Amino acid sequence: EVDLEERLHELDLRSDSDIPDVPPPTDSTPEILKKALSGLSARWKNWWIRGILSLAMISGFFLIIYLGSFMLMLLVLSIQVKCYHEIITIGYRVYHSYDLPWFRSLSWYFLLCVNYFFYGETVADYFATFVQRREQLQFLIRYHRFISFALYLTGFCMFVLSLVKKHYRLQFYMFAWTHVTLLITVTQSHLVIQNLFEGMIWFLVPISSVICNDITAYIFGFFFGRTPLIKLSPKKTWEGFIGGFFSTVVFGFISSYFLAQHQYFVCPVEYNSETNRFVTECEPSELFQMKKYSVPPLLQAVLGWETVNMYPFQMHSFALSTFASLIGPFGGFFASGFKRAFKIKDFADTIPGHGGIMDRFDCQYLMATFVHVYITSFIRGPNPSKLLKQLLILQPEQQLSVYKTLKSHLVEKGILQPSLRG
Repeated sequence: EVDLEERLHELDLRSDSDIPDVPPPTDSTPEILKKALSGLSARWKNWWIRGILSLAMISGFFLIIYLGSFMLMLLVLSIQVKCYHEIITIGYRVYHSYDLPWFRSLSWYFLLCVNYFFYGETVADYFATFVQRREQLQFLIRYHRFISFALYLTGFCMFVLSLVKKHYRLQFYMFAWTHVTLLITVTQSHLVIQNLFEGMIWFLVPISSVICNDITAYIFGFFFGRTPLIKLSPKKTWEGFIGGFFSTVVFGFISSYFLAQHQYFVCPVEYNSETNRFVTECEPSELFQMKKYSVPPLLQAVLGWETVNMYPFQMHSFALSTFASLIGPFGGFFASGFKRAFKIKDFADTIPGHGGIMDRFDCQYLMATFVHVYITSFIRGPNPSKLLKQLLILQPEQQLSVYKTLKSHLVEKGILQPSLRG
């Protein structure tokens, strides 16, 4: 027992340079692609593999969009779990020689706890009518935060009980690793779904803008890149960065024009408890109604137009695509720094030519937070539908009190006639 403690103490004091590196991911490229591209150089082989797999993923994404909002939510949840798995696995591989007790089990337990908290909040917000009809769910929703805290507290106590003498520092490193991973994956994916409920267009334009920027920056960098952009990512160039910016802004403006014409994309996603389905039917808001705008004098001479017809959302798409192309890549730079810290090329080898799922979604999480903040700051107003759902779950006497207060307020403002007092 003494020898074991001394060994653990020595391991805990090792420098970062002594920490074992994560083994490089294996090549998961299908054999049929390897044979078809065997005559090409490594540079062009990677180009074709990335291109083919990108088209396959985009096609799959279009299919899921066609299948509806619920399938998109499942996709977001699946991506969240996979990204979490990839990051946690890196931690496990780096530190597995320390024989940390319960690390993997506790990591997944905390993932379940945090998902239970966030998605329970979503159920309470958007499925109030459905919950009201089921007594067992009413109990879970009423005490949701207490149950969530109790579950987290159980995991916290399990972590404390798992601490090993003279080995505490490393275990707290891994405890922090788990929580930062939860912050990056779970909270951001929750925001993605919150954005989706505001209307599919708030989900599709930001995500597709990041995808467009990633693809066009790679293309411009591949063919024209000469000037390095940042040391964290040696392959990133200024040419790719600038080309990606202009391409993304144009893409966001055009795609917004086509999406804004359809209720399926612009209406808030709501759950219909009678049909047990998500519906996207509404009278489009002013953001998605064509308006006439005056062209600035400087542009009139260039374009030859005095006015232009466009959707107000297209101006918001400019802000979204600008963030996706100027700030979004910093999520990728952050991920590059993380990978360099552990001397790995990719988070995993899930997608040939691309790496892991996290390698493709490192910029999306930063984008999700921006969109959520943007909506709450500049777009979202009071939601009568959401407020009505909350009123319907009140007790009858509470509803009557709200009715009398609202009626009195409307009479005082002159909206209702005093003769209607009863």
